[in-house]
Amino acid sequence: MPIARILNTNGPTWVQFDNQDNPLGSVTKSASSLAALMRDDSGGDGTRSTSGARLIAPLEEGARIVCIGLNYRAHAAESGHAEPARPVVFFRTRESLVGPEEAMILPQESERFDWEGELAVVIGKGGRRIAEEDAMDHVLGYSCLNDGSIRDWQKHTSQFGPGKNFDNSGAIGPWIALAEDAAEPGAMQLTTKRNGTIVQQSGVHDLIFAIPALIAYVSTFMALRTGDIIATGTPSGVGGARKPPVFLSAGDEITVEISGIGTLRNPVIAE
Repeated sequence: MPIARILNTNGPTWVQFDNQDNPLGSVTKSASSLAALMRDDSGGDGTRSTSGARLIAPLEEGARIVCIGLNYRAHAAESGHAEPARPVVFFRTRESLVGPEEAMILPQESERFDWEGELAVVIGKGGRRIAEEDAMDHVLGYSCLNDGSIRDWQKHTSQFGPGKNFDNSGAIGPWIALAEDAAEPGAMQLTTKRNGTIVQQSGVHDLIFAIPALIAYVSTFMALRTGDIIATGTPSGVGGARKPPVFLSAGDEITVEISGIGTLRNPVIAE
């Protein structure tokens, strides 16, 4: 059963539900934190009321968002890069990501706002120096992520950070599909649509560095914790690589759908 984070008059709450068509109407348990929900520890509050609630970004307090660049062969090629010898790592702030149905914001400093649909891996069991053969035991589940990118700011230097961290420029959600219920990542299909038109479509099997390799690499230099996110990279089809380039505008709608997980949908507005 998927896990979601909701917001109502009581504040943010983690919930588990059994009907993706009616998540707020099918809550089976709740807790104040993702770790508590995993322990089946509701803190005595049972299943809280979902009246007036909405889904928000499924991010645990204190979670780190680790992103991997150029991790699809076709995207590396369209970007003019050779396949990297090691994972290309950068980070996003929590404030740079909104939840499902929330607006992604085109900042006033740029008109080069691009989409990047991605599979996000959510860590369940933390650890340091995790071996590849043990890595999948540390995965709680998966979510959809839009690594919204301000391309001109991304290219100011060799560091991607500025173009990846404008507030409210990316998105994650709509929930976490548990690994035990989802398909093998290599069998998943990722589709990004702009205003209903497919702009990216690929099987996740095209990853240069598979999920176990990413977990092993990242956990070498930092201890992973429950709720941490590893965004596994985007396939080809980004707007900035098109001829001529195509970018998001105010009034657009962008969706990221991954088979067996769900659909992340966000409008775009100007700051």
